[in-house]
Formats: sequence, C-alpha cells, structure tokens
Amino acid sequence: MLDVKEIEKIIPHRHPFLLVDYIEDYKPGEYAVGYKCVTFREDFFKGHFPDQPVMPGVLIIEALAQVGAVAILSLDEHKNKTAFFGGINKCRFRKVVKPGDKLKLETKIINRKGPVGIGKAVAYVDDQVVANAELTFVVG
Repeated sequence: MLDVKEIEKIIPHRHPFLLVDYIEDYKPGEYAVGYKCVTFREDFFKGHFPDQPVMPGVLIIEALAQVGAVAILSLDEHKNKTAFFGGINKCRFRKVVKPGDKLKLETKIINRKGPVGIGKAVAYVDDQVVANAELTFVVG
C-alpha cells in the first residue's frame, strides 16, 4: 500500500491536482489499484454543479491515468520521468460520482512498446462501474 507521500515520490502530481488518496495494490509495469475519497470540499464542486455536485468525468479519467502512471513510473527504467496522455479511446461514463463516494480506480497496462503504452482503466463506486477507457501514454 502507498500513501500520498509515497505516491508523490513516483508521479509528479501535487495537490490540488493529485487525484489519488492511496494505492492499495500495484505491480510495477503491470497494474495499480487506487482510491479517491470524494468529499464535498473538492474545489471543482464549487462550479460543477453548485446545486447538484458531480465529479467531472475528465477528472475521473485523470485519476485513472494517475493510477496507471504509478504502475508505469514505478519501473526502475522510468523513475523520475513523467507519463503524458497520448490518447483516450473507448471512454464511457456510466454513473455520476458525488460527494461521499469512494472511487476505486484500476488501471492495467495491456500493451507497451518502448516509451508508449496502453492502459485499460476502470473506475468503480460500490462495485458498480462508473467509467472506463483505454488510455494511451507516452513516458518522457
């Protein structure tokens, strides 16, 4: 298990853009499983939407990408590097994420060649899929 300080040693994201509270399990270069405890105090809820707060879908995908970045950047060959988005494919949002939800984030690296790879990413709340996508990354 990795806490926020340990995650910050692997990926460059920092508050308020670090969207992962902890990593429950991971295997370098293969997969990572993390969590985001969504609270009403998140800055984005001030404007999205004040009367009906919903976590923006793009931030759910970003959280999935950060979990995937933990998996890929924890490899010795990628230490102190950054994983950039190369693309987002087959993205679907299935349910809204609201304050009080505990977002489970799973990203499995399904293909990798050199600095480029693809992660299969799925986000859950209470074992129900809320979003999924294939995320292409480039390590630079």
